[in-house]
Amino acid sequence: MDSDTYLTVKAFSQSIYKEKGSRFIGLAYPVTTKEEIRGILEAIRKEHHSARHQCFAWMLGPARLTYRVNDDGEPSGTAGKPILGQINSFGLTNILIVVVRYFGGKLLGAAGLINAYRSAAESSIKNNEIIKLYVYESLELIFPFSSLNNVMRITKDENLILSEHTYGLECRLTISFRSSAREKIIKGLSLINGLEYKQISI
Repeated sequence: MDSDTYLTVKAFSQSIYKEKGSRFIGLAYPVTTKEEIRGILEAIRKEHHSARHQCFAWMLGPARLTYRVNDDGEPSGTAGKPILGQINSFGLTNILIVVVRYFGGKLLGAAGLINAYRSAAESSIKNNEIIKLYVYESLELIFPFSSLNNVMRITKDENLILSEHTYGLECRLTISFRSSAREKIIKGLSLINGLEYKQISI
């Protein structure tokens, strides 16, 4: 994939895996912030308050550098890591997977647990749709009205996304574009008389 693309899931999905009486319910969510994740986890705890374990793994960011796993009382490494392993196996990010376990009365052993949590996570992903998204950057452009035509020509030629704008003696325009196009766009903007720009967080 290009450096400014990443894979995630399109919507919520779930799966059920059964082993020796235990039910493992896999729940997959597209997410973008830690606050969103905390809200989902709290809602799951309330909905499945009688479940023995609610183990999870999540990953955030196009670079896939921010993640966390939680075994929620299962033996260390038997739940969160297998779930994260499936996120990595599919190359996903901006995703939360929770596997809720209703205990069936029989112990599964470490190998059995790893397989169960991995299988529930894998099925929840396969029951979803994997989509490719792009990393965008935004700039605020400040320029004299006399340069408006040149600015608009670049926005058209490069298929830039335009949002907030103010036209007057001094014009302000917010543009968005794929990160991979940054160097080309900055080069074009630098040729316009009187234009300044600043990065905007999105």
